[in-house]
Amino acid sequence: MGGMRGLRVAALVAGGGVGLSGGMWGLLSGQAKKARAVIGLPAAEPFNGDGVYFPDGSGPHVHIGEVLTFALLGDSLAAGLGAEDPKALPGVRLARGLAEESGQPVRLTTYAIVGSTTRTLVAQVDAAMTDPPDVALVIIGGNDVTSATLVRTCAALLGAQVRRFTAAGTAVVVGTCPDLAIVRPIPQPLRSIASNWSGALARAQRAQVRAAGGRVVPLGELLTKDFLAYPDDMFSSDRFHPSGTGYELAANVMLPPLCAEAGIW
Repeated sequence: MGGMRGLRVAALVAGGGVGLSGGMWGLLSGQAKKARAVIGLPAAEPFNGDGVYFPDGSGPHVHIGEVLTFALLGDSLAAGLGAEDPKALPGVRLARGLAEESGQPVRLTTYAIVGSTTRTLVAQVDAAMTDPPDVALVIIGGNDVTSATLVRTCAALLGAQVRRFTAAGTAVVVGTCPDLAIVRPIPQPLRSIASNWSGALARAQRAQVRAAGGRVVPLGELLTKDFLAYPDDMFSSDRFHPSGTGYELAANVMLPPLCAEAGIW
């Protein structure tokens, strides 16, 4: 996710089938403005941790030779915005985990871009497909919610990109849209509307990804409880993107499906 600058109250409410009085409309609009002001824009770009990681945990290295190729695509959650240093990036944690479990070097290439939506994911897949990776992880959806793109449109677009990978022999894992209920700076009732939308998108993503031959990690179901219980630990200073601790938790739930889909386990 790239932040709350694109939060569109009108589309979220209309998409959720909610009828509003003038007073309620004003309340929600004010809440969106407040959330944007509190969260603000990212202070810096995410770190770059690309390179080759060895089974002993070392890296990144410049390595020429046989490796397991691992591509990371999606939005700021995939890029690791909010991580305090390169070692805390989700891609780095997962590359090290894949190397340790497979016993072979893993080359991490990050295509993820802060602010990406499912529509802009196509360009990332284009870049990755110039040399199809062995395994790919996609995390996408948060910006589709804050920009209020239709759920069925986003899910269908995602399914099409997963099919491109599977047709090329790439093992694909998708982390579905997180539950925006965890973002406390979004006040109620706007947060509930965003939560309902993100849940609907995650369910639609799951169906499309499975139909396309990919494996799903339901991030909302697996992470929401801890992010709600320990927000000071799980979130970075912007209160919107995960901290290194939050990314560690996310990596821990995504590594087993990656290993399974890649045939390591």
